[in-house]
Amino acid sequence: MRTLFFGCFFLTLQAQERMPLSMKQAVELALAPQGAARVQLAHEMITASQSRVAQSRASLLPNLDASITEQNFTRNLKAFGVQIPIPGYPDVVGPISTFDARGTLSQTIFDFSAFTRVRAAKAQVETAKAEEDAARNAVSDTVARAYLALVRAGETVTTAEANVTLSQSLLDLANSQKDAGTGTGIEVTRAQVQLANDKQRVLVARNDRAQAEVQLLRAIGLNLSAHIDATDKLQFNPAEDVTLPAAIETAATTRADLKVQQRRETVMKMQLDAVKWERLPSVAGFADAGGIGLNPGDVRYTRTFGVSLRIPIWDGGRRDARRAESASLYRQEQIRARDLKLQVEAEVRTAFEDLQSAAGQVSVAEQGVQLADAELAQARRRYQAGVGASIEVTDAQTRLARARDNRTSALFLHNLAKIELASAMGVIHKVIQ
Repeated sequence: MRTLFFGCFFLTLQAQERMPLSMKQAVELALAPQGAARVQLAHEMITASQSRVAQSRASLLPNLDASITEQNFTRNLKAFGVQIPIPGYPDVVGPISTFDARGTLSQTIFDFSAFTRVRAAKAQVETAKAEEDAARNAVSDTVARAYLALVRAGETVTTAEANVTLSQSLLDLANSQKDAGTGTGIEVTRAQVQLANDKQRVLVARNDRAQAEVQLLRAIGLNLSAHIDATDKLQFNPAEDVTLPAAIETAATTRADLKVQQRRETVMKMQLDAVKWERLPSVAGFADAGGIGLNPGDVRYTRTFGVSLRIPIWDGGRRDARRAESASLYRQEQIRARDLKLQVEAEVRTAFEDLQSAAGQVSVAEQGVQLADAELAQARRRYQAGVGASIEVTDAQTRLARARDNRTSALFLHNLAKIELASAMGVIHKVIQ
């Protein structure tokens, strides 16, 4: 039912002109089976790793073959050193026809290296599953960021359009003041310049929104010709109270990429062990049974069976070279694991500081908007009363527009910091609601 729902949602989203979409819905679409390419590839990696387990296990299972051979041949006895002292006896005998139908069976009885390779292949399946979790977290983070960028672009468009409305009202005021004889032509021109600037900012903001929409569609895996409307808004919602040490500890136990690296290290250790165990003897059983004769109607039953012991002695140094290579690869994974731990801690620390700073910026930006709005109202009243110049109104209008942009940026940075911290801690799903 869930897959069917998302399939219908995909078709609806791409068929309608515009479709409302929340951040949670955007992430769910990206994580759906037909969503983001990275999630689909991660799922295919699990299937491929499961197939490799079957391939590794095959070396421990019976191998049964059947063959049917019918041939006609001649033989030069002299070529084999056969001299028959009979006058007139030909050196070349034949043609002779034979028919042979038989089955062969082989079975590994003991091969510790092969056993270890099967265990390593099974561990790779768990690694692939962990990589799928890591891919889902990464896609969630990417989509959440892209969605937030679209929301910000939409808020910027709204702010720019509000500035145009304000500029138009101030232009009307300048014209009325001029008509009443209390204003001048330069004041009208100044208002017209401000209106033209604000209209240009609207065009730029709409273009930025269109580009942000394309980036979100690309992150989700949707048709780029689709159109969506973000239903979430930029709001200040305080983050959960968490200390830096607790955040670092959570990341160390929750981050999917850390678990992936740990499993890679385990798999490489098993592969190194498998190469080491190649020095041990291996035991295999074999059997061969069938009928052979001059033709299919005249066959005689024959069979062979036994056990073989293989003792590795010298292979030109190939085993030693493979063991050295596997040991190096294992050490590389250990180095990557240590480096990843440091990287995760650095990401948590950086995101934590960004979140603290962004919360303060939102408070200051809100205060700035209130002050700029009050300044514009006072300048407008002074201008209407004839005791102030239009330049005061224009300056106040510019500061209000800047304050609105600052508030939008502060809210965006705060919401982005929450996403970054949750992603760094490995709990991105908690902020996607």
